[in-house]
Amino acid sequence: MPETNSRALPARERQSDQALLDALPIAATVVGLKGEKLWVYAFNSRFAEAISGPGAAAPAKDAMDSHGEGPVGDFVRAFLADPAGAKSELALQDGEGIGSRHFTLKLAPLHAQEDGTPCCLLSLVDKTVEVQAERNLRAEMLRDSLTGLPNRLAFTETIEKFGEMPTRSVDHAVLVIDVLRFSRINESMGSLAGDELLITFARRLMSALRAGDTLARTGGNEFGILVALKRGVQDALAAAARIQELLSTPFKLSELEIKVDCAIGIALMNGEQDAEELFRNAQFAVKQAKQVGKPTVYEPGEAADARRRFSIETELRRAIDRDELELYYQPLINLRSGTVAGYEALARWTHAERGPISPGEFIPVAEESGLILDLGRWAMDRAAATMAEWDRAVGEKLPFYVAVNLSAIQIARDDVAGCVEDAMRAHRIPGNRLRLELTESAIVQDPSRATRVFEGLKALDTTLAMDDFGTGYSSLAYLQKLPIDVLKIDQSFVRDMLSDQDSVAIVRAILSLAEALGMSTTAEGIESVELATTLSALGCGSGQGYHFARPLPAEDALRYYRERSVAVDKRR
Repeated sequence: MPETNSRALPARERQSDQALLDALPIAATVVGLKGEKLWVYAFNSRFAEAISGPGAAAPAKDAMDSHGEGPVGDFVRAFLADPAGAKSELALQDGEGIGSRHFTLKLAPLHAQEDGTPCCLLSLVDKTVEVQAERNLRAEMLRDSLTGLPNRLAFTETIEKFGEMPTRSVDHAVLVIDVLRFSRINESMGSLAGDELLITFARRLMSALRAGDTLARTGGNEFGILVALKRGVQDALAAAARIQELLSTPFKLSELEIKVDCAIGIALMNGEQDAEELFRNAQFAVKQAKQVGKPTVYEPGEAADARRRFSIETELRRAIDRDELELYYQPLINLRSGTVAGYEALARWTHAERGPISPGEFIPVAEESGLILDLGRWAMDRAAATMAEWDRAVGEKLPFYVAVNLSAIQIARDDVAGCVEDAMRAHRIPGNRLRLELTESAIVQDPSRATRVFEGLKALDTTLAMDDFGTGYSSLAYLQKLPIDVLKIDQSFVRDMLSDQDSVAIVRAILSLAEALGMSTTAEGIESVELATTLSALGCGSGQGYHFARPLPAEDALRYYRERSVAVDKRR
């Protein structure tokens, strides 16, 4: 640190500097530069106490010598050389660990001494109390108050620390453990019992750790473990097995024994993703683990698929609001006469940037998000409006129906009969020109509600068809009790009929069943004239498939009807 050389200055200047320092309410000293050496010309008692402690002797030089040639000396020299361009503030730590002290050094220019020596005012602000308070606050922020474990923020910071190592002697994996049905314990036994369970659960998890593993509570009923791997994914799966074994013993709460299950998701650290992404991957694997009933390792690409589904949900909602979807119409042909018996309305979506998005992708997203309710109402109204437009274009009521698909979600949550009635009334379409197609799952989920919905639809004189018959869980009792008019034979049976005798037998059985119950039949997936001829010979009423036509825009569908009607008349 600068040397003290008070004898080199006139007494008047020394007294002026000292008076200035003594008047200041902060620790300060006057520092100058003589040649290559730093000089301490004067300092106040607060400065001496700040660097040496209360009751320190007046000479502060001895206590400051250790810093004179280090960063502090460089800091002061740079400022004296160029006060306008150099830094004027520096953070300084004195000592290590709990007993360390923290200061902020600030410099301000002063007039040069009479001999031209540049000097400045160096003030010292003790930040030790603030730094310690900040440390304590951060420690609280990084710790879960209930279990005493690190929380999610601390956990992801630990992951980052390992991920930033340029070379790692071992790999790591993140395990996320979700306590299943935890809310039931809170609801039935109270939050105190729930807290007790979480504390006990955390203790058991700690006993499953090995040296180098890190445990944290990352959510209400969620825990994370950073596991060191020596044998790759086998170590992560072994850790998951240890956890499940520890949890096999029931927990005792309020004299009750409670069996607790968990779902475990695993994500392997590869050094390419950040800590939050790695943690989210493990959380995504938890969802998969809940479905399959065993610990699951995250597969790259799954989260990207989930993000795409979420993106599609957001954009589908916007597309419905802006009326950006279309209905295409696939002809259903009377297999005996060859005429158009009807059309099946199918939703199509062409995204402005992504291009065409398959119904196989956006329909499941709509069902999962609940958008299927809005989409179903839109489709019903659009189909009825299209029929009315066709009638006006031809100048008469056309002799065919339009089939609209209903989701099991609509049956369970929407006023389907009211929706159909609104569309009929708005476009003056009678019920017998609408056919509503439902899958078997719509019946199985809630048979009593399905019965009420079916009865409401039949009261409107609509036709009801069971779609994809034979692929679900249908009971003959449903076919007897419910007012179903049509059985649609799934294409998985139809397309193999010419080469698979079992498929032929199944189709024959469905046709016989429909005849016995007084129902008509429609076959899906007719791709050739041979299939159409065979099905007609077996007694199937109507069919659809690429042999006849692909789904068509509304104008093309009407043109197809006109052209086919002319062709059939000529054959007659």
